[in-house]
This record gives sequence, structure tokens and C-alpha cells, in this order.
Amino acid sequence: MIGIIDCNSFYCGCERLFRPELEDKPVVVLSNNDGCIISRTDEAKNLGVEMAGPYFLAKPNIEKYNVSTFSSNYHLYGDMSWRVMESLRTILGSEKVEVYSVDEAFVDLSNYKDEDYYMLGLRLKETVEQWTGIKVSVGIAPTKVLSKVANHLAKKNKLKTKCVVVLKDEKAISAALQKTPVGEVWGVGKKYATKLQDTLAIFSAFDLSRQSESWAHKNMGGVVGVRLIKELKGEQGRVMEEPLTAKKMIATTRMFGRDAGTITEIKEAIATYTARAAEKLRRQECVARTIEIFVVQKDAHMEGKRFRHGHKVSTYTNLQVASADTTVLSAAATALVDQIFIPGQKYKKAGVMLSGIEPANEVQGNLFAAEDVKNNDALMQTIDNINFAMRDDAVKLAASGTTRNWKMRSELRSPRYTTRWEELAEVS
Repeated sequence: MIGIIDCNSFYCGCERLFRPELEDKPVVVLSNNDGCIISRTDEAKNLGVEMAGPYFLAKPNIEKYNVSTFSSNYHLYGDMSWRVMESLRTILGSEKVEVYSVDEAFVDLSNYKDEDYYMLGLRLKETVEQWTGIKVSVGIAPTKVLSKVANHLAKKNKLKTKCVVVLKDEKAISAALQKTPVGEVWGVGKKYATKLQDTLAIFSAFDLSRQSESWAHKNMGGVVGVRLIKELKGEQGRVMEEPLTAKKMIATTRMFGRDAGTITEIKEAIATYTARAAEKLRRQECVARTIEIFVVQKDAHMEGKRFRHGHKVSTYTNLQVASADTTVLSAAATALVDQIFIPGQKYKKAGVMLSGIEPANEVQGNLFAAEDVKNNDALMQTIDNINFAMRDDAVKLAASGTTRNWKMRSELRSPRYTTRWEELAEVS
């Protein structure tokens, strides 16, 4: 059996943890730049606050019902996520836990064959909540897809299920699939859901599970669709995966706090994002050979409209020798800005992506490249150590700017209670 542990309205749960007076009160958390609603409690949902909806449209309703609103606090969320996952590793063993996202983890329960799985799920839930303060739901079933179905049902009726649902036998699985709309099945996106409902008259997970593997191969993307059908039938198609220790691509992207219109602002942003990506690269002891940058233009015709992505412009370059040196990567990235910047154009977002990643101790040299006499490894290590200890980019390149007026808005962010000494919660 496989279980999935899913934190309930995770970002909101982290905010409530340090503001207990908000328990049972409506809470929402906003995306980068305070643009959209990315997390909401059940109480906010019941008031009609839409998930992923623009904040400015929801604001009248939020103010009317006094909904507590927070900007994203990723330092807090990241630390609380680590605590939840570490609790699961302590309970079950590291090899039995697959972290799927910041608020979800699959767990291998094959060692508990003689256990009452509902009581096991309840015990996992209560232990995690006691150790971390974060409320979770548990779904347990023979496959990953079915465990996601179980978890969906556990969250749908929290009082009745106590946030734990087990699908062990064929009768329970069939009943659960009949209650689950096909669009709620893990692996069925909005596009496929529309196709299945409108064209193929498949409305529930149960309808989908009745289809053959050959049908799935034809109508649902080949091997991926076949694996999904097998999992719905109770046959394992997705095994527990080893944690990915080294990323094959590293990206840092942000919305601007206000529209940026000068080349200096864009270069400062690109230099800042490159430094952050380079820090992540060094953390996994790797170097990168390819740098790509992009900017997103503001749509001149968007005033007063709901939401639309602007035009994205990108370019890239390959380094002669792969590097993790911020000075090398930043120089190459900021030079690319000249290729895509248009004077007079306003920009609302920018980003940097590093690829061609390889281990730092396996870098292949270039016979035709000029010898680089500089070795900044010690400097980079020193900067990383200082910034880790002091936080908030205490040491940065001058190219990153000093005022950074383009930085994204975060006007409603709560204190970083668990990662900053000066922001520790106070008890009076």
C-alpha cells in the first residue's frame, strides 16, 4: 500500500501556526507580487473567494468579510515543509518517503501489511500535527493515483473522515472512483478533462478506469495514459522514486513590483536572479554551460482587463567553459540583455535559467579558450557563507544594484518566525 500525506491549505496553515487566533477564521495567501490568491482556507472558500483568482477582484469580498490576507512568506513555508518531511522520515525511514511537492509526500507502507491502515493513517496524521503544528490529510491505497483519490475524498469531508481515507478493497475503490469527477484525477489536466467529458462522455474516475489500455494509449498520450489506467485499476504503474539530488536545470524568475522600463533596471534584475541561481548551482556542487534569460513585456492594451500573459522574449549563450562563478555567469547574463531590450517598452517579469549542468569535479576544459587565471572558488564560498549567516544578500555584486525599486511587492508578509533571529515570535 502507498500513502500520500498532504498538508491542508499549507501556506495558510503556516500562517495560522503562529497566529492561533486565526483558527477557524478565513485566511488567504497571495502569490509573488501580491497578484493572485494561491492558498485559501475552507472558511475563505465558503465566502466565495476564488482559488488562483486576481487579488484586486477578490479584495472587496475579502475586506467585506475581514479575511486575513498574507503575502507569500517562502522562508517560513520552506522551513515548515522541511519539518513535515523530516517528521515523516523519522517515523517511517528516509527510504520510505518520496517528497512530491512542498506540501505533499508519498510514503511506502509495504512494511505494515498486518496493520489497520485507517488507524495507521490516523497515527501518522496525529504525529505530524503534534510535532509540527501543520494539519494534514492522509490517503492510503494500492497505487499512487488511487492514494491521491483517497486524499481528495479525505479533504472533501474533513469532519466525517477525520482527514484519513483508505481504499483497500475493490468495493471501496469503485465507490471512491464513482464520487470523483474525472477532472480531479491526478494526471488528467484541464485539456484532457474537457476532451473526456465533451467528446468521449467520460465524467467520473470510475468511467475512466473502465477503459482499456489500448484505448488509453490512443486517447491519453501513449505510455503515460496506459500507466494512469493501470493505476486506477489498482496495478502499480508508478514506483516510489529516489530523491533528485542534482537538478538538470535551475531557474530564478520573478515578477517586478512595478513595471520596469530602463535597461539598467532589467540588468540589475537579471544580475540578481543570476546570483541566486548560481548559489543554488554551487549548493549542489555543479557548474552550468548554458545561460538563458527572458523578459515578459507589459501588454499595452491590458489596462482594466482581468489577466493575460504578456509577450515573452528570450535569448541564451553557451560558455566556453562551464562555471558556477557568479561573476562569470552574471557578466554573460547581463550582456544578453542588450540583445532583447527595447527602449520605451515596459516589462513586468524577468528570469534566468541555467542548463547544461554537470558536476563541478568533471568539468571538461576548452583547448581553444583563453586561460582564465582567476579562481574565485574561495571567494564564492566566502560570499555564500556570509549570505547564509547574515541573509538578505548581505554581500552582492554591484551589478545587482543598491535601490532595486523593481523588486516585487510583499506588503502583507508575516515575520519569518523560524529562520530569522530578529523575527522570532514573542510571547507576552
